[in-house]
Amino acid sequence: MTVMVCVKPTAVTTRRGMTMKRIYGIRLGVAMAAVLVAPLAWAEPTAVMPQPVADLPATDTPAEIPRFVSLFNGRDLTGWEHVNTAADTWSVKNGLLVCSGQPIGVMRSAKQYENFVLHIEWRHMQPGGNSGVFVWSEGTVPKGRRLPKGMEVQMLELDWVNQHPLKDGEPNHIGYISGELFGAGGLTATPDNPRGRRSMSYELRCKGSGEWNVYDVVCVDGTVKLSINGKFINSIRDSSVRKGYLCLESEGAEIHFRNIQILELPPGRTSAEQTAQLLP
Repeated sequence: MTVMVCVKPTAVTTRRGMTMKRIYGIRLGVAMAAVLVAPLAWAEPTAVMPQPVADLPATDTPAEIPRFVSLFNGRDLTGWEHVNTAADTWSVKNGLLVCSGQPIGVMRSAKQYENFVLHIEWRHMQPGGNSGVFVWSEGTVPKGRRLPKGMEVQMLELDWVNQHPLKDGEPNHIGYISGELFGAGGLTATPDNPRGRRSMSYELRCKGSGEWNVYDVVCVDGTVKLSINGKFINSIRDSSVRKGYLCLESEGAEIHFRNIQILELPPGRTSAEQTAQLLP
C-alpha cells in the first residue's frame, strides 16, 4: 500500500517583508506484507558498570552555585585573543563589541570550555550579513583556511538567501537563516533536524538587520541546544569535540555583539581525543 501526501507551495514573509517560496513535498511509501518469522534473539547492549570514586569532596557546607560570568566588559577586548584577523577588525564602541567583517577570520576566548551555557546578543548592520560563534573550537586556523575547526552556531541576516540565490534564481534554502548548527573544519556531529550534515531550526525566529537577536547556547557532553529569541528550536549531538575555545567570526559584514556571558557547568566524561589542544 502506498500513501501519497502532497502539500501545496506556500509563501513565507519574513519580518523584513521578503517572500520566499517554500515547497514541501512528502512522499511516504509503506510496504505491508504478512509473513511468518521465527522469534529473533536481540542482543542486549553492553553496559558500563558504575565505579566507586575515592576522595569525593566533603558536603558539610553548601555547594557553590554556578553563576554567569561576563566574557565582554564593554570597555576593551580583555579575555579574547586575536587569531587571524586585523588589529582593527574588532573594536569597542559605546559599550558594544563591533566587528568590521574584514578580513574573514576569528578571535578566540582566552580559555577553553567544556560544559556550559553561553548567552550572546547580536545584530547585523547590513542586509545579508554573515557571522557566527564557534563552540568547542581548536582556536587556531590551519594554513590555507580562514575559519577554525569547531561547532558553528550560525548568525546570518535574513536577506542572505536572496543575495545568494539558487541557479534558477529562486532564493536559497531558508534553513541557512534559521540559526543552523553544524560541524566545521572536520568536526562531526549528528543533526536533530537534518539539512545534510547541518541541523536547521524548526522555526524562523531570527530578526533582520539593525535588530538585536538573543542566543542561549547550551553545550553539554557533545550536545548543543540553541534558543533563539526566547525559545529552544534547534539541537545537534554526538560532537566529536567536546571541549575547546569559543570563537567569534568575522565574515564580510559589520556585526555588533553585547551581553556575552557564560555559565560553566560541571565537567563530564570528555576524553583527551575529544578535547582541543591547549594554546599558549
